[in-house]
Amino acid sequence: MKVLLIRPKPHKDTIGLQNVMICEPLELEYLSSNAEAKGHKVDIIDMIIEKKQISYFVKKYNPDVVGITGYIAHVNIIKGYAREIKECNSNIKIIVGGVHAEVNPEDFVCNEIDYIIRANGIRTFIEILDKLKKKSTIDMDSIYSENVKSCKKDNTFHYLYPDREKVNKYRSKYYYMFHRNCSLIKTSFGCPYDCKFCFCRQITDGNYFYRELNDIIRELKSIKEQEVYIVDDDFLVDKDRIQGFCELLKEHNVDKKYLIYARADFIANNEDIIELFKSVGLRAVIVGLESCDSKELVDYNKKTKVVTNEKAVRILQKYDIECYGTFILGLEWVKKDFNALSKWIKKLGLVFVNLQPLTPLKRTELYEKYKSDFIISEDKYEKWDLAHLVVKPTNISVRKYYLYTIWLYYSATINPKAAWYMIRKYGVNDTIKLSIGAFKVNIQYFKKLVEG
Repeated sequence: MKVLLIRPKPHKDTIGLQNVMICEPLELEYLSSNAEAKGHKVDIIDMIIEKKQISYFVKKYNPDVVGITGYIAHVNIIKGYAREIKECNSNIKIIVGGVHAEVNPEDFVCNEIDYIIRANGIRTFIEILDKLKKKSTIDMDSIYSENVKSCKKDNTFHYLYPDREKVNKYRSKYYYMFHRNCSLIKTSFGCPYDCKFCFCRQITDGNYFYRELNDIIRELKSIKEQEVYIVDDDFLVDKDRIQGFCELLKEHNVDKKYLIYARADFIANNEDIIELFKSVGLRAVIVGLESCDSKELVDYNKKTKVVTNEKAVRILQKYDIECYGTFILGLEWVKKDFNALSKWIKKLGLVFVNLQPLTPLKRTELYEKYKSDFIISEDKYEKWDLAHLVVKPTNISVRKYYLYTIWLYYSATINPKAAWYMIRKYGVNDTIKLSIGAFKVNIQYFKKLVEG
């Protein structure tokens, strides 16, 4: 089968981090390597970077099957792609997958999409291709069908490494913040924690499992780029595993720089591991700090404390490891709450932060609680981007909420001290590039402010 895999471009209304990061389409690279091993011919198109229309690529590659994967904000974009593809050739089979499809597959139901993968993504995709090739009946519980329960069987990882060569023409464009020419690797699946706002556990039905360390080292040695983004939902879970990982990096002389996700409590309680990991390449950590208010941390079931967050940030700073702090903006907040977070961010000396209004995604514990207060329709998927305000604030207007959010960004991070820090550490050119990207995001926020 001739297969065309597509990574969608965000909708124009999506407040997009693509202005400060574009990462490689790792999930499509996995599909490519494993499909080609079964004799299928695969091409990958990255629509974030491409300028031409979908119809151009359909005519160019003339595929038998098109596979598309994306997140919640891509749902309407993907449906639009499907319509355009079918208009070019109604015989093309369209398969949709990804994390949102696995948790909320019904959102993708439309006449143009033939198969929605709701479980065991790579395996199911390959099985569909094989059955289409043989013209066999396709009837699997891992494909969405109303009133049929899915069966998630993949609790181990036994697939071929991603086919990174398939996106060679795009590789120079992939980066995350200051991590340029950045490659991705995934070493674990799911999350062992149960924060109320988080979508991660839903993807694996609450299961958590990880790959064998030697297998990870072999993949790392096959990656050409020095900058590596480990995209596990939380890489720092098991102290012994991380120590073993670091020892293997030394043993095999793997010389790379790492960006990871981690919880503050692990960092605060394991300074020795952070020091060890720094010695073998840890460069930056995305930390879900979430709040500077103890009550909010309890409400989110975060199971951390403000003092723990502070200790974690100090440890990262001690070893010159960049901290990208992520925060949830409460729906009950008033101006003093925004002021308090601004003061706390300045106190800690954080330069890079991501501020997200509390977004109760479907299937999370918070969804039913806030559903009656939604101010953005659930079918306006492009605005469910963890940046738009989707729930009516309790104590202030929508316009004021956006105004205080913009002010918080500027007051906390846009100042001469932060600018000088970035220039000294990353140079003038990279600082200017990131600043331009951040400005574009702020323009989107200003539009929300005007719209109210």
